Amino acid sequence: MKSDNGVPSHIAIIMDGNGRWAKKRLLPRSFGHREGVKTIDRIADEVFTLGVRYLTIFAFSTENWNRPEQEVTGLLGLFRKYLKSNEPKLLKRGIKLNVLGSRRAFDDELRTLVDEVCEHTSCGKVGTLNICFDYGGRADIVEAVNEFVEAGVKADEETFAERLQTHGMPDPDIIIRTGGEHRISNFLLYQSAYSELFFTDTLWPDFSGEEIKNIIAEYRKKDRRFGRINEE
Repeated sequence: MKSDNGVPSHIAIIMDGNGRWAKKRLLPRSFGHREGVKTIDRIADEVFTLGVRYLTIFAFSTENWNRPEQEVTGLLGLFRKYLKSNEPKLLKRGIKLNVLGSRRAFDDELRTLVDEVCEHTSCGKVGTLNICFDYGGRADIVEAVNEFVEAGVKADEETFAERLQTHGMPDPDIIIRTGGEHRISNFLLYQSAYSELFFTDTLWPDFSGEEIKNIIAEYRKKDRRFGRINEE
């Protein structure tokens, strides 16, 4: 859904390329992940300043648990640090934070931290930042299906969407993947049915506000018909 000025309501991003960014500089992968966290802040500032209402970031997938234990531990530590250090900034900017995905693998401290930061920022009116951590599109769909089965009711497209973790939000107008790969890797599978897909070779730590602006400019040129015929 475009706003009156053609700005998308919802942008979703698959952040890819942190490890390769570090490797190019002969640095450990952990350095790339740290730079990637900084990029989240830069891009969030840019998109909310432009008037985008929702930004969804794919930070850690259900499949990422298969990475080396040291890397997974480092990513969990960065996530914890991000929540603690960014809460004041989110409150100041009026940004609401949601964490989408399963929290079953979180320890009690991290689970409590997630709940507290999301609650404290829940009144943010400028925009909503969704961080997908331990998220998978298939798991999101299966969980919704099971809820209908357990309730013994039949789903339709509208009620099904209300059971997904993005309930109450518009589907993403734009999905961006950085890092040169051309796939969506189990991200927002149901919600992306009519999303415009943009792929860039830019590695996530190098992704810039200028590139976001260029993508939005391309998006504004598109005739999004959603299966209808444009009779103009």
